[in-house]
Amino acid sequence: MVGVSPDKPAAQAKFKQKYDLPFTLLADEEKAAAEAYGVWKEKTMYGRKSMGIERTTFVIGPDGKIEKIYGKVKAKGHAAAVLAEL
Repeated sequence: MVGVSPDKPAAQAKFKQKYDLPFTLLADEEKAAAEAYGVWKEKTMYGRKSMGIERTTFVIGPDGKIEKIYGKVKAKGHAAAVLAEL
């Protein structure tokens, strides 16, 4: 399991430590992975539009193919739900 975000490695290290995450976080500062996976999107918050990551979970099989996509993920309870389903 890995997490990918456009945050700088230093910010990711703080986040990982704060939440005691048991997996690797990868920095995608250039947003190449986000664009390749189609999760760098226009978002609207309080009427303002901006570009950002649409939180998404991809289950990737041993053959490297995407087996399932969970879009517009809400963090609370999501990991447990995915693990239970797997």
